[in-house]
Amino acid sequence: MDTIDWIIVFAYSVCVVGIGYIIGKKQKNQSDYYIASQKASAWLTGSSLAANQVSAISLIGVPAFIAVKHNGGLTWLQYELALPLSMIFIILFVIPAFRSYQGFSIYEWLDRRFGMQTRVFLALVFLLSRSLATGVAIVATSYVVSVLIGLDMYISIISISIISLIYTSIGGILADIYTDVMQLLVLLLSTLLFCGIILYVINGHTAFSIDYGRLRIFNFDSLGITDGNTFTLAPMLCGGLFLYISYYGFDQSQAQRFLSCKSLNAAQNAAIINILLRFIVVLMYSFLGVLLLLLLSMDNALQSLMSNQPPDMLVPTFIKHYIPAGLKGVVVSGILAASMSSMDSAINSLSAITYNDALQLVFPKIKNISDTATLFLSRVLTVFWGIVTTLFAIIFAESSETVVEIVNKIGSLLYGPICAVFIIGMITKKKIHKCAVIGGFVTGIMVNVCIWLFLPSVSWMWWNATGFFAAVLVPFIVSIFTDSGYDDSIYNIKTFSSKVWCKAIALVMWFFVVIGIFLVIEILLSQ
Repeated sequence: MDTIDWIIVFAYSVCVVGIGYIIGKKQKNQSDYYIASQKASAWLTGSSLAANQVSAISLIGVPAFIAVKHNGGLTWLQYELALPLSMIFIILFVIPAFRSYQGFSIYEWLDRRFGMQTRVFLALVFLLSRSLATGVAIVATSYVVSVLIGLDMYISIISISIISLIYTSIGGILADIYTDVMQLLVLLLSTLLFCGIILYVINGHTAFSIDYGRLRIFNFDSLGITDGNTFTLAPMLCGGLFLYISYYGFDQSQAQRFLSCKSLNAAQNAAIINILLRFIVVLMYSFLGVLLLLLLSMDNALQSLMSNQPPDMLVPTFIKHYIPAGLKGVVVSGILAASMSSMDSAINSLSAITYNDALQLVFPKIKNISDTATLFLSRVLTVFWGIVTTLFAIIFAESSETVVEIVNKIGSLLYGPICAVFIIGMITKKKIHKCAVIGGFVTGIMVNVCIWLFLPSVSWMWWNATGFFAAVLVPFIVSIFTDSGYDDSIYNIKTFSSKVWCKAIALVMWFFVVIGIFLVIEILLSQ
């Protein structure tokens, strides 16, 4: 990078840290730190949710999948079909449930429904799985940053971690939200910049030698059960449904944002705003992938540069050789910001769960200390988890790529069973013993492990569904043979307002609109 690029990257980093400092000065207690005193607007929260999902990994991975990866193409867009369906459940059940009590831990809700043991068990699962996954995310984005900036891999990891740690530990969830919005804007600008440059390069060129099968969105060729094909409609829609419900609804790092909104209505609106913004950005990423596919077919220089490179190096290679000085600094800032967003939300939520679902239970007297002391302790816990996730990243950087893939698959093992535990509590009033709930959770994981080891022909996307139904089965069977009564404190569907039902209907309509948009895209690209 040139000097001007380094200046832009440095200025962006200082700006991010400055936001954390300004916000942190105004914080007085844990409510400020973990849930922004429930004052965040729907637009800010929705944008933050979209930025968390549409990260640097997406900017690198989606275009590469569409343009060059084996069995890739626009079939990636099928993931978006599951999102509005999952959000229907989230706005009807999940958000009202978590907003029904004053707290910042979703596992505290489990305590009220299934008891202390279930709460602690699921909280520990979250602490382990989220810290490991964050380490993987830091490694994945640090690879890109190290290539673009020219820094050693480990220096990239530590640099990203330090900046993230500073503004998150000081500014809390609100700093995360504001910086996520900045990240989203920079990534949008970067993607538009990429597309504009490619269109300029291929201007006037009309003959492209490409695989037009990559331009097909809907794939009905298999169910992903006998051939392990993940990128067909059935596993992406069915598995994606449970994956998104679990991730947006029952992952503390995302659900904490819904708790930060100023009202129930604002939280539900944030979920809808997230869908719309995410859809726009994913379409832009996909358009970039199509343009890179065209550029590769006509540009011998890019073909030569990619000849010995893995697919995920397509976008970094393009940035390195095609983006001019000055603009490259903007792009790298966006990727750096997205890299930091992989860490900031995670360590804030890990801190929240550690305090609320571990320290408070082990040391009950901690509730009596002052707001200033609890705020300080919350920041110390954030620093602690920042160090832990950084160490995980360094370990994974030293390991083989297979280890990283295994860690990601472990995440897939958990989503369905986690989803099952919460959904059982939200849609049923029957009292179910904690042992049956935890037993169902363990059963779901074991079923997925067996599929992983003995049925490799089944796509890993199906694990989200198989884990869910297996985890539901055990408590259901127990409830048949036991009569523990009902919990009347659980709300039911009749309490939903007409406004909420209108939002759910709007999401159903959006589902069919997305199908229509995809069909139009397929028709246009096939001509």
